[in-house]
Amino acid sequence: MRITCNIVCLVLFVLAATGQAAEVPVWFGTYTNAKTGSEGVYVSRFDTATGTLTKPVLAGAAKNPSFLAMHPTLPVVYAVSEIAGADGKPTGGILSFTIDERTGMLTKKNEQPSGGPGPCHVSVDRTGKVVLAANYSGGSVICLGLGSDGSLRPVVSGTPGGFIQHEGKSVNEKRQEKPHGHSIYPVPDGRFAISCDLGIDKVLVHTLDVTKATLTPHGFGATKPGAGPRHFALHPSGRFGYSVNELDLTVTGFAFDPAAGTLTEFQTLSTLPTDVTDRTGFSTAEIVAHPNGKFVYASNRGHHSIAMFSVDEATGRLTFMGVEPIRGKTPRNFVLDPTGRFLLAGGQDSNTVTVFAIDQTTGRLTFTGQSLDVPSPVCIRFRPI
Repeated sequence: MRITCNIVCLVLFVLAATGQAAEVPVWFGTYTNAKTGSEGVYVSRFDTATGTLTKPVLAGAAKNPSFLAMHPTLPVVYAVSEIAGADGKPTGGILSFTIDERTGMLTKKNEQPSGGPGPCHVSVDRTGKVVLAANYSGGSVICLGLGSDGSLRPVVSGTPGGFIQHEGKSVNEKRQEKPHGHSIYPVPDGRFAISCDLGIDKVLVHTLDVTKATLTPHGFGATKPGAGPRHFALHPSGRFGYSVNELDLTVTGFAFDPAAGTLTEFQTLSTLPTDVTDRTGFSTAEIVAHPNGKFVYASNRGHHSIAMFSVDEATGRLTFMGVEPIRGKTPRNFVLDPTGRFLLAGGQDSNTVTVFAIDQTTGRLTFTGQSLDVPSPVCIRFRPI
């Protein structure tokens, strides 16, 4: 008999609370080419008591399965496939895989076009009814319905439909000459989806219908011109959200009204110490809010570090606490383990994943000494709790 996710999660929490070891699978999305040597998605096992990782193995072969998302209840994982074309059209792909719950190995279920070139982010709503993806080169976002087995359905056409093309540009002539959709996230109640578009300096809000698998433009929050919003983290309270801005290495805080679906900017601050004046070749990548609501983390590429922020839980305002080197190169993505006690940082250009303990009182990171060899880790994912 299959053990349900709820039972597994309960056991995990009990073991973590008592200090006993619980090994859980963790998957790594990668870039596949001759330089990296990667062949697809890899899987390892993570010890939630000690913070150690087993040697990764190839879980499922795929071409450039860079970003991953987990179904909330089913043993299914989704990946964007950064390919040049699909079905004779200039579009990337979205893949679904069934997870072998004993081994963590993946079996391809099906795939659908992403609706545009350069898909770079994928997410799943809390009910497991839709998958959302963003196309960087295409400057668009897409919503796909899911079958009862977690398989991907074709995009809904019409108005409203499952596809939205963003419009506009901004001040950086090289990077903001057109829209560049970089991420999209369903909010917890599933009424809206929040999308960062680097090319137009907007964090867009789209109305989401998870039953019909459709998106409708709703509104937006603006960042400073040239900021380049990339990824977004909603505070556990649901009242605040934070965009990490790739081009000017900042984080912008927004007040979020979940009923009205509005974002109101209230703060922007740097992800680097003030004494780092030469930022040539630097950019940010990922942002994560700790589930306890007290801390936010963001990654700095080029500087090869994780920025640490404390959160005023009444106002949502952040205070910069400093940075922690990842002991690798180019932290494209990082993730917190299911217990919230560890942070795993992927070094895309060092082919490593490093592990840090999180001080639950201060939020500061301490390197555990654990470094795992993984080819070109772009995304790290645990199954959700």
